[in-house]
Amino acid sequence: MKRVFVPALLALLLPIASCTSNPNSTASSGDQAAVKPLVAGAIPDQDPEKLQRLYGKLSAYLTQELGVPVEYKPVTDYTAAVTAFKVGDLDLVWFGGLTGVQARLQVPGAEAIVQRDIDADFHSVFIAHKQSGLKPFQEINGLQTLKGRTFTFGSESSTSGRLMPQYFLEQAGMKLEDFKGQVGFSKNHDATLKLVEAGTYDAGVLNEQVWQKRVDAGEVDLNKVEVLWRTPAYFDYHWVVNPQLAERYGADFVEKLKTALLKLDPNVPEQKEILDLFDAKKFIPTKNSNYQQIEQVGRQIGKIQ
Repeated sequence: MKRVFVPALLALLLPIASCTSNPNSTASSGDQAAVKPLVAGAIPDQDPEKLQRLYGKLSAYLTQELGVPVEYKPVTDYTAAVTAFKVGDLDLVWFGGLTGVQARLQVPGAEAIVQRDIDADFHSVFIAHKQSGLKPFQEINGLQTLKGRTFTFGSESSTSGRLMPQYFLEQAGMKLEDFKGQVGFSKNHDATLKLVEAGTYDAGVLNEQVWQKRVDAGEVDLNKVEVLWRTPAYFDYHWVVNPQLAERYGADFVEKLKTALLKLDPNVPEQKEILDLFDAKKFIPTKNSNYQQIEQVGRQIGKIQ
């Protein structure tokens, strides 16, 4: 009986043993339900519905490419995105230049890995309501014409909607006290555009990508609002990874993630849709050192301690 029982018992146990997986290995699609999801997030710089569509499609793509479940988790504001990354609630975040620096300084080992082709040469645009009497200008000193006018930035932690515009204002000899009343801080770039278009503020500033996208979509009344000035270029948006990803999925996982983002192909319809939603032709590599200027300016205006 013992000679029959032992082989039979082994036959029962071997399939069970063969199903045991290495916790650091990438799971197959059939095992995804048992794997802790990769949670992605993004600063809420545009309308929430637009962001949900974008990151929903990207999450589905990454789930397929990486073999682990990827979920998008929206946050309420820019500060919440940094905090969620710091405490480990978000593994992968689409940050602006400033928030990316803030997040990486609080999480040792965090890494800027990928940006869009447009993010190495990014710009903001100062806009004005046409009835304000403000006129477009070509040189930075033209920002002095904003003295005595009402003005709104975007989010207080926005790189393209606050940080770099305030830097350029200071370069032109402008202080926040030079505006009429308190400067505004809208929730996002879309909100800034609508506030200036409505005449709530004489002028404001937002990132050029959002401005151009809304103009192309016919969502801007160009009889009411126009561009005053386009800023010089700077580095901006990028993907930042939490070092806990390597601990959870394996040392080579971050490279797999980079590869998945970099291989997005505009010649593949489903992938082109993702790139179009990002307003990019492709993603390109980036690194932490590209954001040294952002960190320096952030410290100058008190957004980084």
